[in-house]
Order: sequence, then C-alpha cells, then structure tokens
Amino acid sequence: MTYELNVKVYLLKDITINEMMGKIAALIDGTLGQDEEYLRFHKENKHKGYVFDGLYPVEREVIYHQGKIYTLRIRTVDSTLADYFEKYLFTAYTDEIKVLTVTKRLIPQKHIEKIYTLTPCVIKNDFGYWRGHMTIEDYERRIRENLIKNFNQFYGEKINENFELFTRVEFDNRKPISIPFKNNITLLGDKLTLYVSENEMAQSLTCFALGTGVGEGGSRGFGFCGYKYL
Repeated sequence: MTYELNVKVYLLKDITINEMMGKIAALIDGTLGQDEEYLRFHKENKHKGYVFDGLYPVEREVIYHQGKIYTLRIRTVDSTLADYFEKYLFTAYTDEIKVLTVTKRLIPQKHIEKIYTLTPCVIKNDFGYWRGHMTIEDYERRIRENLIKNFNQFYGEKINENFELFTRVEFDNRKPISIPFKNNITLLGDKLTLYVSENEMAQSLTCFALGTGVGEGGSRGFGFCGYKYL
C-alpha cells in the first residue's frame, strides 16, 4: 500500500527553484531527527522508502515567495513512517518553511496504465550521466533492477523476476535535466513515461514505485511519479 501526505506550508523566506528540493528535504530530515529511532534511520545508508515532490502551485518565475502558501506531497510505502510524518510534520518548520496542515490518504489500488515522473529520474554512476555510456535497454534494466531490489528489501523476500514490468518507456525531455544537489554538485536526470504491464507483479511493483520513486534518490525528491489508471 502507498500512503500520501498532503502538506500545506507557509514560506518564511523566498526560495529559488534551484533551492526548493533541498529545502523540502531539510524540512523532512529535521522531522525525522525529532525521534532517536528515525534519526538513526535517516543516517543509515539504505533505501528509505519515501519520496516527495516540489511546491505547488508551480511558480513560473523561478521564485517561491515569502508569505505565500504552497502544498507539497510526501509518499511512502511504510505505514509506520506515514503515521510518524502525519504526527510530527504538523509542528515542523525551518528558517524558510513552516508547516500549516498535514492530511494523509491511501492511494487506491487500481489497475495502472502508466506512470510519469513529475521530478527527474536519476541514475547514479561513476561516469556521470548515463547517455553515451549505457544503452536505453541498460538504462531500463537499471530502473527495473533498482525497483526489484528495493521491493525485496522492504518486504524481506525475493520475488520471481521472470515477468514484464514495462511495455514501453518514453523520454519526455529532449536534453538532460540539471538538478542542483548537495555540496555544489549538479546531477543530470530525465523525465519519463512508463507504460505498465498488466500482470500482477508489474502492478504491485508500480504501486511500490509510487511510494518510493523511480530511479535513485527518492528521499531527495527524485523520481516522484504521477499515475493514470486503466
């Protein structure tokens, strides 16, 4: 099951579009730091099982304005983490962002036709951006393998991998999307539309992806997906 938290926030300072995802991540990190167990969870180098998107409504002039109210979404496949966020985000704030309200819902489990990334999908490699080093087939395989690995880790099982996950993958960007990251590092990612196979395992993995992101770095806001039911 995938849980979605709609978080209404008030901006205490202007935030540029390049700063936005980092500022939201800092708000979430600070919330996890309120509890010793979740502070350890935050510091562990492992898949976190949650993902978030940016502020809405989108500001076309690249500045999110002090004094305005916006909404962001956090998703997770972990019911305990969802409950924790619902309780502790309610009083969370940073120098830039103050949370006003938090509402939680369960995303209905229906047959999904496709998912599409609303924040860029990132695949991390020693050689940097994947194009020129990997084929499209290799790239698609990496996304699949990453999802299966995280699914197995979360549920403590090893699924039979003999199934079709996506029938088609489309790239929605013409050139790599630049994403500011920590320590003045810039990552490159892609916007994707992924058409989902109708078999049960593909549907289960896709529901999982809605709560964790596609690609890598979901806990930094990468690979957050929209979806369309069949």
